[in-house]
Amino acid sequence: MNSSSFHFKVGKFKCMAISDGSIPITNPAQVLFMNAPEKQLSQALRSSNFQGEGFLEVFTCLLIQTGEHSVLVDTGLGLIDSVPTSGKLLQNLHAEGIEPDEIDTVIISHAHGDHIGGNTDSNGQATFPQAEYYMRKEEWDFWTSEATLTNPKFKWMTDFADKNLLQIRDRFHLLSHDIEIVPGVNTLFAPGHTPGNMALVIKSGVEQLLYLGDIVLHPIHLEHPDWYSEPDCLPKKVVLTRRLLLEHAAIDHSLIFAYHLNFPGLGYAIAQEENWKWQAVEIPE
Repeated sequence: MNSSSFHFKVGKFKCMAISDGSIPITNPAQVLFMNAPEKQLSQALRSSNFQGEGFLEVFTCLLIQTGEHSVLVDTGLGLIDSVPTSGKLLQNLHAEGIEPDEIDTVIISHAHGDHIGGNTDSNGQATFPQAEYYMRKEEWDFWTSEATLTNPKFKWMTDFADKNLLQIRDRFHLLSHDIEIVPGVNTLFAPGHTPGNMALVIKSGVEQLLYLGDIVLHPIHLEHPDWYSEPDCLPKKVVLTRRLLLEHAAIDHSLIFAYHLNFPGLGYAIAQEENWKWQAVEIPE
């Protein structure tokens, strides 16, 4: 399987999972499942064949071509000297014959660095020069506020917010309520992972895709939805949001796109007692 791009359809929409690369994570179990009871966590890790050593967190962006619009959801970590395994989005789009000026809409699910790092180029200009950028106002306000950017806890975000948000402020539409950004692509306010986190519902005909972004970071989060991760800003809210969206996804049998799950991040939430199990889509060899 090509691990850089994966083509699929949602109704008449042509979609692609596009890799921006990956980053190695130290102590991934502790990062991903902070509040998990030790005994239950050990059992869950064994059951899922979790490989802690050499764990790579993948970044997979979504391209939606509706026929009228080319929509990119999240832009990856971008080019960072200290992370040579990331910043592959543009080259992978180019390999598919897609250039930056063909993208007319960029939707940012939330403003963590691995979702906005590709917003701008090395000169601080918008990477996608013809695109309108969309994001929740709550998200913008939180990550660009002096209170957040002077908080040592969020020091790692300062450069990302300056370069990839503030320098292209005139590009952004800040949403205060859910809207249909282009026909068939609808936002869904989903706070918890961050204060202004958004999910997306993509519909064409009778088919539907639910873009979860970082609402789940590992398949174990479906089996243990109450376990939250270190990056979750509002743990109680992320648990409520996760349960609500997974319940609807299972009932509707919606295809799910999850940004950090194994490429291409596509699968289904299968009801299992009071929780769910991740069923990845079958990928041809």
